[in-house]
Amino acid sequence: MAATGAYLFGRKTYQAMAAYWPAVPDDDPYARSLNGMPKYVASRTMQDVAWQNSTLLKGDVAEEVAKLKAQAGGSIAVLGSGDLVQTLIEHDLFDEYFVVVFPIVLGSGKRLFREAGQARRLSLLDCTPTSTGGVMLTYRPA
Repeated sequence: MAATGAYLFGRKTYQAMAAYWPAVPDDDPYARSLNGMPKYVASRTMQDVAWQNSTLLKGDVAEEVAKLKAQAGGSIAVLGSGDLVQTLIEHDLFDEYFVVVFPIVLGSGKRLFREAGQARRLSLLDCTPTSTGGVMLTYRPA
C-alpha cells in the first residue's frame, strides 16, 4: 500500500468498495489509503462517481490507463475487477502482478488468467508466506 499512488477499479468492484469504505474511520490504515488516494473507474455504463477522489474514465480504457501510467506518481493498484484485469492483460498494461493465494479450494469461480491469444511468461520477483497459510506472489512480465 505504501507504494500505491492510485487505485483502478472496474464498475462492480468500485460499487462494492464505495458502498463500504467511505464509512470506515481513517484510523484503519486500509480505509485511510482507499479513501485518500485517487481512484479511477472503468465503466461503460456509469455516468458519475461519488466516492471522494474518484474519477470516471471515459473513452477507450486501454488508452486511458496508458495515459495514467505515463503520469508521475506511485503504482496504480487494481483490486478485484476481473473483467478489467483481462483488458489490461490483453493490452500488456501490467508492470507487475501481485497475487495473494489463500489455501481454500472452492471448486468453481472466475479464472484470474483466462484463455488468451498468446502465452505471457512471468518471472517471480517475490514470494512471501502469510501467517494464515497463504502466499503473496509478485511477478513481472518476462
